[in-house]
Amino acid sequence: MRFVWAVVAFVLATVLIGAGIAQRTVFMGPSEERMELSVDDPQPYVVVDAEVLNALPGLQTLLVRGEGEIFVAYGRSADVKAWLSDTAYTDVTLGKNDKPKRTTVSAQQPPTAGGETSGRNPAGSDLWLDSFTDEDTLVTKMQLTPGHSVLIARDGAAPAPSEIFVSWALDTRTPLAGPLMAAGALLLLTGVVLYILAIRHQRRGRGPLRKGPAPLPETEPIAIAPAPVREAVEPSPPREAIESDSDEPAPAADPAPPRPRDAENGRTERTAVRRRLALGVPALALTAILATGCSAESWPDFSAETPTPTPTPTVVTPEGQKPPVVTEKQGQRIVTQVRETLAKADADLDIDLAQTRLAGLALDGRKTEYTLRDKIADRTGALTAPQDRVKILLPEATDSWPRTVLALTVSEKDDTVPPVLLMMTQADPWSNYRITQMADMPASAEFPDVAPAWLGTTRVPEESPFLALAPAQLAEAFSSYVDEADKSEFAGRFNETAEKLAASIRESRNAIVTGLAEKKADKTSKVTFDMAPTDAAPLSLATLGSGAVVAVSVTDTETIKPTTGDAVIRIGDNAEASALTGVKESGKGFTTTYGIQLFFSIPAQGSDDQIRLLAYHQDLLSVKVIP
Repeated sequence: MRFVWAVVAFVLATVLIGAGIAQRTVFMGPSEERMELSVDDPQPYVVVDAEVLNALPGLQTLLVRGEGEIFVAYGRSADVKAWLSDTAYTDVTLGKNDKPKRTTVSAQQPPTAGGETSGRNPAGSDLWLDSFTDEDTLVTKMQLTPGHSVLIARDGAAPAPSEIFVSWALDTRTPLAGPLMAAGALLLLTGVVLYILAIRHQRRGRGPLRKGPAPLPETEPIAIAPAPVREAVEPSPPREAIESDSDEPAPAADPAPPRPRDAENGRTERTAVRRRLALGVPALALTAILATGCSAESWPDFSAETPTPTPTPTVVTPEGQKPPVVTEKQGQRIVTQVRETLAKADADLDIDLAQTRLAGLALDGRKTEYTLRDKIADRTGALTAPQDRVKILLPEATDSWPRTVLALTVSEKDDTVPPVLLMMTQADPWSNYRITQMADMPASAEFPDVAPAWLGTTRVPEESPFLALAPAQLAEAFSSYVDEADKSEFAGRFNETAEKLAASIRESRNAIVTGLAEKKADKTSKVTFDMAPTDAAPLSLATLGSGAVVAVSVTDTETIKPTTGDAVIRIGDNAEASALTGVKESGKGFTTTYGIQLFFSIPAQGSDDQIRLLAYHQDLLSVKVIP
C-alpha cells in the first residue's frame, strides 16, 4: 500500500509543480499594452489628450523618440490649451474603436502681449505640473487622472518628435504559482519518504530464504582410548556406521553458505533503492530552487496592512469651485526656483534677472537696494527671500488669470530664521509667477486656519461686505492709525503686533524731529510725515473661518524743507541719501520714501476679533531732491 501512496504523491507533485511553472511561463500574458500615437507631420507642439492616457487603467509609460532634445510636460488640460491658444498644434485624441485620432488645431486667438505664434519654448514654465527633457529618446512613467494632458515639443520652433508611444502595465502577478510549487515540493518529499519506507517494509516482510541448522547441544569431554596397532590397514567404515556405533554425539555440520542467487538479489534491490534516491533527491532539490527563486509576484501579498483611520478636520468643497492653480509639489518647485533666481540676482546685482520673479513694491525695494550696494562698499547682508521649505501653501482655485498663491516658507536648517510670508501672482498663461508682497513673520504672529492645498481657496473681492473691514480700506485704515494714533477712527481695531509696529514708526519719526531740535535746525527747516496706500490693489484669499488673509502695501514719506530763503538742507553723513541723489545739500529740501509690505488676517463680519498683523517688511524706495 505504501507504494500506491508514494505513486499518488509523485503524480500530485508533478501536477502541482507543473501548474506553478506553467503560470509563470505559458499561461502568463503580456506585461504591457501599447498604443502608437506617432504623427506623420507634427506641428511644433503635440498634445496628447487625457482620454488617450486613460484609455486603459493603470500606470502610463510614455515613450518619445526623435533626434535632438525632447521636451515633455504635463498639466491640466485647460491650462495646456490656454498656453497654446495663440498658436497651432497637433491634438491627439481618442477616436472610434478607441483608436488615436490626430487633428491640427489652429490658433484660437491673436497673439497676446505675453505670447508668440511660434518659437515659444515651453521649458521653464510654471504652468506645468512636471516636465522632463532628454536627448533622442525620452521615457517617463506617469499616473495622470482625467482632466490632464501631455505636451510634447522640442524648442517651440522645430517640429515636435513624431514617434510617440504610450503603454500601460498589465497585472502579471501569479500569487498561486509559488504556493503550488511549494506544495508540489512537499508532496514530492512525502512520496520519496513513502517509497523508501515501502522498500524497507518489503525487504523485512520477505524473511530468510532458507532455515539455518538447529542449535547444537552442549558438548562434554570425550575420552579417547589409544587405537590398537594393526599390521594391515583396512578401509574405514562408512560415516553413518561410525556415528551409529558411537555413544557420543557427532560434531555439528557447518551451515550451508548462501546460494549465489540470494546474494545477487540483495545487491539488486539495494542498487534499485540507490537509483531511485539518486533521481528523487535532485528532483526535490530542483523544485525547492524553483520555489525559492520565484519573485514576489508569484506569492500572495500579506504585507499590506489595513490603514488605521485618523480624525482630520472636515473640509467641505464649495459647489462649483474650480481646481487649485498649483499643487503642493508644483508650489514647492516654483518657490525653490524663485529662491534660486533671487540668490543669483542678489549676488550679481542683476535687476533684470530679479524682475523675472519680482513685481510691485518687492521689485522696487530690490532695485533701490542694488543701487546702494553698487555704490556703498560695506553695505552687505542677506536680503529678504523665500526660505527653502513651503510650510503652508494656499493657492487660489480658479481657471482664469491673473492667479494668486500665498505661501508661508520656513528654514529647515535654522529655526532662528523668521518665516517668510509671500504672495505670488501669474498675470497670464505665458508668464511665470512673480512675488508682489514678501515680508518676515514675527514670532508673536499666529497664522489663521486655511484650506488644504489640494482644495485651494477663493479670491475675496476688494469691497467684500462679509469681512470686518473691506480689503480696499485696510491699507488706508492702518495708515490712518500710524499717522493719528489713538485719534484715528481705527484705533483699537488692530491687534498688539500691529500696534507695536505703528508705535515703532511713530518713534522713528519723533527721533528725526528730536535730532533737528538738538541741532537747532528746527527753526530753519521743517519735517513732515505721511503714510498712504500704494496704487497696487490688495490681494485677499479666504480662510476657513470666513475671514481672509490680505496683503497690502503702503508708502511712508518723509519730507524735509527749509523754512527760510537762505537756509539749505544738508545730507551730512547719510550715505544712502548721498548715493541716491548724488548731492550733499539742497535749497529746496529732500523727500525720502519707504515702502512697507503688510500681511493682515481680517476676521468675518460680526466677529469680536481684532485685525491681526501677520508679517511686515520695510524697504527704502527713494531719496529725491525737491525740484
